[in-house]
Amino acid sequence: MTAPRRSDRTRAAILTAARERFAADGFERATIRAIAADAQIDPSMVMRYYGNKERLFAAAAEFDLRLPDLTSTPRDQLGATLVGHFVNRWEEDETLVALLRAAVSHEAAAERMRSVFASQVGPLAARVAPDPAEAPARAGLVATQMIGFAVTRFVLRLPPVVALDREAAVTWLGPTIQRYLTEAA
Repeated sequence: MTAPRRSDRTRAAILTAARERFAADGFERATIRAIAADAQIDPSMVMRYYGNKERLFAAAAEFDLRLPDLTSTPRDQLGATLVGHFVNRWEEDETLVALLRAAVSHEAAAERMRSVFASQVGPLAARVAPDPAEAPARAGLVATQMIGFAVTRFVLRLPPVVALDREAAVTWLGPTIQRYLTEAA
């Protein structure tokens, strides 16, 4: 087995530092200098590997929603299962929350968020929708609910939404997601 190249270690250190810094400070306040300091490297190395803050953010924001395999989930439980999964993902990984914060005010982050939902929720919607041609619209509608919930809970921190436990969130949002995924338009 070969040892990892120094450039691979440097890239990994930069991405780790960038994820932590973007999560803590958001896109606008995070700086290349701070990220480089966190990675214990010169800022010119960040620029060498990523070119600019937007490209660094796009690389750092690679995000897998880790959607569950829903093949054995009863059709009438798809919405509830998906909402429960999303609530867990938002709560366990600050990268998605950082991406969400940045997407509100920065086009590169917004494009990354669109890409995550289109590439990961779109195929799921295509598998379960009555008409697979409607998958993009259905995935977009799922995004309206899940991103709206996340903005309200994690960014705006609206007290009644923050106070909802996982089961309450599933109870409120599950039927809407179910309708978006499986009911005829």
